[in-house]
Amino acid sequence: MPDYPTRLNIDMPASWRKRVPLVAAVVVFLLILISTFYQIGPEQIGVVLRFGKYVRTTNPGLHLKVPIADEVLKVPVQRQLKMEFGFRTAQAGIKTQYATTQESEREAMMLTGDLNVVKAGWIVQYRISDPLQYLFKLRDVESTFRYMNEAVVRKVVGDHSVDEVITIGRASIADQAKVELQELCDNYEIGIEVYQLLFRDVNPPDPVKPSFNEVNEALQEKERKVNEAWSEYNQEIPRAEGEAKRVIQAAEGYATERVNNARGDSSRFAAVYREFAQAPLVTRKRLYLETINDIIPKVSKKIVFDETQNNILPLLNLGEEVQQ
Repeated sequence: MPDYPTRLNIDMPASWRKRVPLVAAVVVFLLILISTFYQIGPEQIGVVLRFGKYVRTTNPGLHLKVPIADEVLKVPVQRQLKMEFGFRTAQAGIKTQYATTQESEREAMMLTGDLNVVKAGWIVQYRISDPLQYLFKLRDVESTFRYMNEAVVRKVVGDHSVDEVITIGRASIADQAKVELQELCDNYEIGIEVYQLLFRDVNPPDPVKPSFNEVNEALQEKERKVNEAWSEYNQEIPRAEGEAKRVIQAAEGYATERVNNARGDSSRFAAVYREFAQAPLVTRKRLYLETINDIIPKVSKKIVFDETQNNILPLLNLGEEVQQ
């Protein structure tokens, strides 16, 4: 058999052997130089730890640190984060696709105040308001925050009836849950600010869903009828009030007219009486003549008697035409 060498001998020139330490030193220097600089993004805050102890907080931009000793944790304080409960987003886009898992099914099932079961899915939008509390107050902030969400929503839903949760009270329940969740975050000092809590979908369990749909349709029909009644009320009541005001104003006008006429007649009678008191005979004759002047033109047949006449025929027939 051929003789194979048991050791590989590589002959390196002497000039290369002298350059190896220099090259190694340059590589080490470049690595140290690169590890000295770090970049913080526009939505982030840098938390610098030196041997595991907090040192400072840095804003977005390029900064220096001590190599090996310093560690930089980047926290996205300006980014709006989101957690989903009762469902999971499988594919986001114009038509988002959702998926359900055993964990999401467990999250969605909860008990209402009237001992009914509902399936609720909701979304929580939040941001990191205090990086130090977020990093160092709790061991696993995201898991704790998820458990806090479940506890608060289950508590608030358990204080309301199933009709309120499914129909008219969904928005108010979400607002109440948001307030209580923020109070719990402040008590735990986890450095999170809750922006919004929205129920994506609240439904009864599948076996009783048809009955709940019928109840929901009945409530919607009731609300529609009530709105129609209010609409008709708002049309009829102003019309009736306007008609009543018109009748009242007409009656007031009629009363004013009668009062003014009565006052005028009274004033005229008083004036005539004053004249009559000054000259009764003349006034009596004037009234008599004025009355005769008004009556005579309306009488078709007139006969005039003269008591002082001594003739055989003491009358004058003024009503008949003179025969030629």
